[in-house]
Amino acid sequence: MSEHHPDLPIGEDGLIRLQKLLAMSGVASRRKCEELMLEGRVEVDGEVVTRLGTKVDPRTAVIRVAGKRLPPVSPNVYLVLNKPRGVVSTMSDPEGRRTLSDLVADRPERLFHVGRLDTDTSGLLLLTNDGDFAHRMAHPSYEVDKTYVAEVEGEVRKATVGRLLEGVTLEDGPVTVSQARLVGTTPGRGGRPERSIVELVIHEGRNRIVRRLLDHVGHPVRRLTRTAIGPVQLQGLGVGELRELTREELGTLLDSAQM
Repeated sequence: MSEHHPDLPIGEDGLIRLQKLLAMSGVASRRKCEELMLEGRVEVDGEVVTRLGTKVDPRTAVIRVAGKRLPPVSPNVYLVLNKPRGVVSTMSDPEGRRTLSDLVADRPERLFHVGRLDTDTSGLLLLTNDGDFAHRMAHPSYEVDKTYVAEVEGEVRKATVGRLLEGVTLEDGPVTVSQARLVGTTPGRGGRPERSIVELVIHEGRNRIVRRLLDHVGHPVRRLTRTAIGPVQLQGLGVGELRELTREELGTLLDSAQM
């Protein structure tokens, strides 16, 4: 990405040697990148490139190494935030509540949030200054799988998990759950489970969809966290913390958004 390589040696024609770009993007050493090219493992715009010295436009070329997308060089930033509960998923709030702006106050860019999380839901939220990416990632036809962990009231039985996987129809239409599993239960008085922890994977972002879904099957949500968006995992990111997407994560998301 260009923010890591402000001195990227682009020629007057706007092009750079492919093996040099691969090496500077952190794929491998220059020599190893040349080997990858000679082995036919590097593609540019869908064509295998084996000729060393081939030049490409680092801003527009769609490059894959061993099938994995290498994001283009760009001045844009792509961030992931672990949103705390109680923070509103907007950049400003007329009621004076804590917003995303409070968490990214030290960033110089004008950031957009990709989709949103309910105020009382914590977890992963993507932020970027790339408006096209934000728009596409939030669009229903491109939406990637999102993983949620919910603490719900009552004992979730196998039959309920099966019902979720079969698909549930809410008042605004059917919801497809691609994965669902019971993670554990919390015993109440008398030893019977008082609460259950459930993990769900869905790919749409309708308003309060997970809460409405679990409410519909008789298990109101007490706490809800989004733990993954596609390849991006919450693991290791503290509440309120930000980090940049890795090259692999961004490459996968750009493919999902068909960019």
